[in-house]
Order: sequence, then structure tokens, then C-alpha cells
Amino acid sequence: MSGSQNYINHVALVLDASSSMSHLSHKVVDVADQQIAYLARRSKELDQETRVTVYVFADKVQCVIYDKDVLRMPSLKQLYRTGGMTALLAAALKSQHELAQTAQLYGDHSFLTFVLTDGQENASHRCPDSPATDPRELVQAVARMIETQQDNWTLAVLVPDQMGKREAMQCGFPKDNIAIWDATSTQGLEEAGQVIRQATENFMMGRTQGIRGSRAVFSTGAEAVNQDTIKAAGLTPVDPSKYQLIPVARNAAIREWVTECGHTYRTGAAFYQLSKSEKIQAQKQIAVLEKKTDRVYTGPEARSLLGLPDAEARVKPDHNDDFTIFVQSTSVNRKLVANTRLLLML
Repeated sequence: MSGSQNYINHVALVLDASSSMSHLSHKVVDVADQQIAYLARRSKELDQETRVTVYVFADKVQCVIYDKDVLRMPSLKQLYRTGGMTALLAAALKSQHELAQTAQLYGDHSFLTFVLTDGQENASHRCPDSPATDPRELVQAVARMIETQQDNWTLAVLVPDQMGKREAMQCGFPKDNIAIWDATSTQGLEEAGQVIRQATENFMMGRTQGIRGSRAVFSTGAEAVNQDTIKAAGLTPVDPSKYQLIPVARNAAIREWVTECGHTYRTGAAFYQLSKSEKIQAQKQIAVLEKKTDRVYTGPEARSLLGLPDAEARVKPDHNDDFTIFVQSTSVNRKLVANTRLLLML
């Protein structure tokens, strides 16, 4: 189509409303409402039309809002009620099957669905919306559905633990479209909301570059950070005379190591290598290093590349043969990890 492309996003939230979610029910509404407000703001800023669908599931699966303009969305306060078991597979199947019936005329349509659950599947085989009564057949049906979805479909799931992740992978969810959240607390749910917002930002920025779907919405790995996505995000390399890469020979505090290596420590000039999952504050800069050339990219586009919102968000390092992520340190005692590298802006 022409340059006046009309981007239309169909974003769906498929929310676990089983009894075990009751202690988090107020927070679920808050997080969902925040996500919808965020979508409304970004849709205006990026000139993308966004339509929202919400499903809730327990013993059965219920669509409470269908393909509604994000600028006209109500709060979920009156629509989210907990009670019952967890028909997770039936919810995944019904949501995708019904959304597939949405008209896709005139425009570049893309579908992004987040399924949030705090437990394992235990009710789909007797759910009225289910296409089968044999649990194994249901797993196969979900795997088949995901495998045959077009490239403008993205289906992601947030699960409470490694067992949930294994089950999701058996159902065919791409491993980088599965995130683990702490289902025991409101803080855990708040963080899950940040993860969803981060992934949505990635998705919407990708849309502006013509990317229609993703199998790596929760990733800093090779599918998310590569030559093509760096180019699409508009990143330009930093002048090599403006930075130095210093090997970290032992565990040490950041200021101590910079000084020991003969440099003056300036707050904000040193970037540590992302080596474990951690929260990154809104003001922190990100740098991306191409391993084979030691070329460094930084600036606000680097945050956008990782889908980082203008708020604190959790990021984890994923396997990437070609690129490494560095995070700005504003502390003097940040612990550097032996056998990583330190990026120092000169």
C-alpha cells in the first residue's frame, strides 16, 4: 500500500479470573486500565488506530469487550469478577478464533494478544467453549493454531513459574513470547503490567517500521536486537574516539574499577554489561554493542529498541551471539561482574 498506510492494531487482554486471582482482583483492574490508557496515548502519538478486546476466563471464557476503539474504553472495574477454575487453553483458542473473524479490509491490520494467568490449565476439557474434552487434544489444537497463524498475529503469555513456562512451550507458544511473573503479590502484578507495556511499546514501534508481528516480544535476544531492528529503530553508531571498552577482571565496585584502570570516574559516564534480570529506571540510558566490531549505539532509540517505557521496567539478558546490552550506572558502588566488559564514555 502507499505511504499513507493506515495502521490498525487489535490488542487483546485475556485475563485469568479463577478463584486464586481474587486477592489480586483490584490490581488486575488497575493494571489493565493503565495498559489501556497507555495504548490510547501511544496510539495518538504514533498515529495508529488501536482497538481493544478483553476476555476473562475461569470455568468458562467470556468476551467482555470486543474490538472497541481504545479512546472510548471503559474501566474494567464492573467487568472483572473472579471465581472458578482455569480454562486457559479454551481461552487462548476462543480469543484467537473470534479475533480471526475481525474484518481486515483497507489498512495494515495487526493482532497482539496477552494472556495472563496465575496457575496451570485445569478446566478447558469441560469448558463449554472448548473444542475438545481430551486435554492432549486441546494442547495439540493450541499448538496447531499458533503454528498456522499469519505473520500479523502475535500471541504472548505471562505464567507464574517455570512449570507454567514448560506447559506454554508444549502448547506451541514461542519461548520468547512467554514471561514469568510473581503471582503472589500486587507488586508482582505491577511488574507484569510493566512487562506488557514494554512489549507493547516494542510492538508499536515495530509497526512504524513495517513489522507486522513478533515471536520475541519479551526478548533482548537475537530476534529483538539485530542489524535489521537497529537500522529500523534509527540507531547511529557513536564515534569510536568517544568511548572505551574495559575488560572487568574481577568482581569490583564500578568507581573503584574505573579508577584502578587509570580513568577518572564521572557519574553517568560508565555503562555496565547487562548480565542478570534487573529493573532499569526511566532516566537510565542504554547502549548496544556489536560484538564483532565493538561498534556502540546509544541514545533514546536504544531504549525504544528494547521496548523500554518512560518508567521503571524489568529487563533480562537473552542469548545473543552478535550484540550485548549495556546499562548506564549512576551509582559509585554498582558491582561489576568478572569477565564482563565496562563501557566508558570519554
